[in-house]
Amino acid sequence: MLALLDKRNSTHTTLLELFRSCQNEWVLPWAILPELDHMVPRRLGLAVSRAFRADLAEGHYAVEWGAHPDLKRAVELDRTYRGLSLGLVDGIVMAMAERLEARAIVTLDLRDFGAVTLKGQPELWPRDLSPGPDRDPARPIWPG
Repeated sequence: MLALLDKRNSTHTTLLELFRSCQNEWVLPWAILPELDHMVPRRLGLAVSRAFRADLAEGHYAVEWGAHPDLKRAVELDRTYRGLSLGLVDGIVMAMAERLEARAIVTLDLRDFGAVTLKGQPELWPRDLSPGPDRDPARPIWPG
C-alpha cells in the first residue's frame, strides 16, 4: 500500500494500474492499517495520510477485520519460519490470505513472503504478474 500511495516509488505505476484494473477484488487486512498510519505521514506527508484515512472511512477500500483463527495461524507461521522473524503483521496477512483463499498478495517484501509456503499458494504481486487476464475474481487480492 505504501508503494501504491507513493508516486516516487519505482513500482507505483504498475501497482496503480493493477489496483485500477481489479479494485473491487483488493482487501486490506486490518493489521496493516496501524503500520500504514505510522509510516504514511512520515514518508509521504500528512496530506497523503489524511487522504488515505478519508478514503478508508468512505469505503474506497475493503477491510477484512479478521477472525481469531488468523491470530493462531500467524503465531504458527512465525514459529514454523522462526528464522525469518515474521512478526504479527506479516503473519496476520498470510493467515488471512490463506483463510480467504487469496489468489495474490501484493507485497514488495519478498524476503518474508517469498520464503513462506502458504495454503492455496497465492501469487506475490508484482513479482508474479503475468500478462493476460487470467484472474479469478472470486479470490481476493491482499496488500501485504
